[in-house]
Parts: sequence; C-alpha cells; structure tokens
Amino acid sequence: MRVLPIRDQITIARRFAMNLESDRTVDCLIVGGGPAGLTAAIYLSRFRRTLAIVDEGFSRAALIPVSHNLPGYPDGIAGPQLLALLRAQARRYEATPRTGVVTGIRLLTDGRFSASIEAASRSEQIVARNVLLATGVCDIEPKLPNLDHAIRQGYVRHCVICDGFEVIDLNIGVIGYGASGLKEALFLRTYTDRLTLFTLGEAMSLSDRERDDAQAAGIRVIETPVIEVSTEANRVVALRLEDGSEHAFDSLYSALGCGVNSALGSKLGARTEETEGTGALIVDAHQRTSVPGLYAAGECHRRPESNRRGVCRCRHRCDGNP
Repeated sequence: MRVLPIRDQITIARRFAMNLESDRTVDCLIVGGGPAGLTAAIYLSRFRRTLAIVDEGFSRAALIPVSHNLPGYPDGIAGPQLLALLRAQARRYEATPRTGVVTGIRLLTDGRFSASIEAASRSEQIVARNVLLATGVCDIEPKLPNLDHAIRQGYVRHCVICDGFEVIDLNIGVIGYGASGLKEALFLRTYTDRLTLFTLGEAMSLSDRERDDAQAAGIRVIETPVIEVSTEANRVVALRLEDGSEHAFDSLYSALGCGVNSALGSKLGARTEETEGTGALIVDAHQRTSVPGLYAAGECHRRPESNRRGVCRCRHRCDGNP
C-alpha cells in the first residue's frame, strides 16, 4: 500500500477539517511571526490544529547579529538565521506566515474572534476560535544618527539578560537616565566595573540613596547631550558629545526601555500590567489572558513567575538579597 508523504497527509487532513465548516473558521490565529509566534505555529500544527499566522515582517529578532543565549546553539546563532530555520520548520506542517497587519480584532457573540487583515494588495477577515498574540515589544531608541547600523553590527545592545556574559570586563557605555537607567547600569556591574551612564542631556533625578549606589559601584554619569554614534575597527563604539568630546567603548547598551505591542489585546478588554508602566498583557501559567480564548506569548506578556524572571530572581538571591 502506497503511503502518502507527511506533507500531503497534513494538507488532506486540513482541507477535510476546514470543509466541515462553511465559514472556514481556524482553530487559532497567531499574530506575530517572531520566535514565539513561529514556535506556537509549529506546536499547534503538530497537534493537527488549523491556524493562520499573520506577520508584519519586522521581528525584533532580525536585528540580532548573533545570540549565545539560546540553548542548543553553543556557537551562537544570528537572529535572521534563527527566524529562517523556524519558518522552514513551520512550512513542513503547512504553517506559512502571511505578510500583513492585523488592524483590529472583534469578539463575536458566539465567542469566536474576527480579525481584520490589511496586506499589500488586499484586505481580508479571519475568523478564529482562539487568538494567540505574539506581537512582541518595540525598543525605545535614542534619536541618534547611524544607530540602526550599530544595532545590526552588535555594537548597540538592548538586553543585559540576553548577552551580558559577552561583555565581561569590557568598557561599556549605557544610554539612559533616572532610576531605570541606573538600574540597568547596576545590573551590568555583575559583568564589568568599567561603566559610564549617558543621560542624553536629561537630568538624572536620583534620590540620595541612588546616587550613593552609583558612586559605590563606580559608575560615571555624564549628562552632556550625545549627538552621534560611530563605529570603528569593527569593535569600538564611540559617542560624540555636544561639547565636542568623544568617548570610545567596546559596546553600548540602550536603557531607555521599550513599548509593549499589546493594543490588540487591551482593546478586547484583556488585563495589562500597569504597575511598571509596561502595558504588558497579564497571563496565567497556561498563557491565557483575562479574555477567554485570547492567549499571549513572547515579550508582549507578563506572568508572576515566568522562566526568565525566575532565573533573575535566583541571581538576585545569589547576590545575598532577600
């Protein structure tokens, strides 16, 4: 007896399942084609669920020149390569992201969701029993020339948790101000004692205790505005200041925070985290938001004890903190 290839089996099974309902409702709409969305697509497809993936094509992961923080890649992997591998794996199960923008999601009276999709050449509606938001975050970047090139080359970083290990004992500049900027610099103190915090001309506005913490950690604070980021010799980041001085570093961290892309969920009534001003979607241990059938994964959500936060808490306790 001839056995059909797995791709043909999947296609036939899906078409059969889709034809059972005239409205062609999918089991799940995934919004976002970054690592979280593509991972969800792979698992759901292997569970034989029908789905649609809509992606704008601007995954934050695409900016990563190389990451050593992902288990299973001891030599590191570039962000674009990781995305390509995830897409290739998803395509094996007929889960191919479509390029477009989800402009809105409505909750129907029967509990399903209807999403409006805008693509380059068409508009369409997708009806789904469940929606998974994997919409990520958007970094708040300093308004400086040549910044995008510096990010793609790995000279400007955003996540100390992700790649702090790679800057051990290096000379590091941090762009930020206030308590949040100081917090990032203090976290980096785990890896290096050569730290300078640039406020882009903003006042630090620190309490006496915070200033004492900065001084005790040996963190230099410069409040003169920065006018340019330049790269040299494939390794060095230089900041040119308004007063004409220039400061060279091995790497630079932006500590201006990020905005969470949670608007699609919050407009449906999903609870968000406002205590830290992030607007992240609040989920439970099963990634469920407060709206039945609406889920969130990746950087757009928060839950009390996510894996990464638990690791960070362990590190905090190892430092002798309660």
